[in-house]
Amino acid sequence: MLANSQPGTNKEVLKRHLELEQPKGLVQVEYVWIDGTGEGVRSKCRTLDFEPKEAKECPVWNFDGSSTGQSEGSNSDMYLHPVALFRDPFRRGPNKLLLCDVYKYNQEPTETNNRKSCADVMRRASEAHPWFGIEQEYVLLDYDDHPLGWPKNGFPGPQGPYYCGVGANKVYGRDVVEAHYRACLYAGVNVSGCNAEVMPSQWEFQVGPCEGISMGDELWIARYILYRVAEDFGVVVSLDPKPQTGHWNGSGAHCNYSTLAMREKGGLKAIEAAITDLEKKHMEHIRVYDPRGGEDNARRLCGSFETSKIDSFSAGVANRGASVRIPRQVAADEKGYLEDRRPSSNCDPYRVTEALVRTTVLHEDF
Repeated sequence: MLANSQPGTNKEVLKRHLELEQPKGLVQVEYVWIDGTGEGVRSKCRTLDFEPKEAKECPVWNFDGSSTGQSEGSNSDMYLHPVALFRDPFRRGPNKLLLCDVYKYNQEPTETNNRKSCADVMRRASEAHPWFGIEQEYVLLDYDDHPLGWPKNGFPGPQGPYYCGVGANKVYGRDVVEAHYRACLYAGVNVSGCNAEVMPSQWEFQVGPCEGISMGDELWIARYILYRVAEDFGVVVSLDPKPQTGHWNGSGAHCNYSTLAMREKGGLKAIEAAITDLEKKHMEHIRVYDPRGGEDNARRLCGSFETSKIDSFSAGVANRGASVRIPRQVAADEKGYLEDRRPSSNCDPYRVTEALVRTTVLHEDF
């Protein structure tokens, strides 16, 4: 059974209010941005007197950065620059979700605004047509930070029956997962699948294929939608890369990546060349694959539980214990994509995708 809703709220009462007629010509736009942790998202709503069709039609707005870890109180105004627009699956109708970049008072990007740099890299590499698909793993928790469905004074049975499992004794929180999937589709996120993962109460959804900067945009909004959906069910979402110590799988954000050359006939050679490039810059990638420069991934990339070792690079066909995996079908077709299994579940997808393109297409440092 899912956790109870927050005290003092009633979703049926809310539903009656949301069914009130919305005045013609007025639209609620939820401005969403990445906060000072580089992991969390914040949002606030604004009424517009028109329905925007593109993000650039929405006005630049501001917020108190001293309350989000992004400025000092004596100079707290930060600017929200609209970058990507989605349908709002919570308010529905003409209402929107609006992803924003954050800029300081001097119009310089904040320390956790990694989108600006990523967008520049994707523009310069546009002829390579880089495609990405990210497999976002996460864990559902109760309010006490205990994994959802786990015995309060013990542990569930060992891993084995939970991956892609079916049954009340094997999966916990499917309602959240199904609601999130449908909400993403409604919003316009290119969500391509979901499944129960190896650890009980651990799940995964996949976003992609997305070209260039849209990968980061869509994954961040998918995360925001997940947090909001889980909020409705009174459940907490954890993107911690190793939420449970011991003999339990951690959570990653495996990044499937290809360029046009990799996808064309004989593309396996381009894939192998990219892997050679990635090996040369292994530790540079490790430093940008989690928000704390590798500290979070050090708990997950231990050489077991379907992970590689953090301090060494490896690659192989169909090998889920490697840093980079070539899917078996890709090897058979001699074209396709590679899977970088190193990014942590709480990574910034802008940094991950930028690093991949800098290393394998632009051949430059980052």
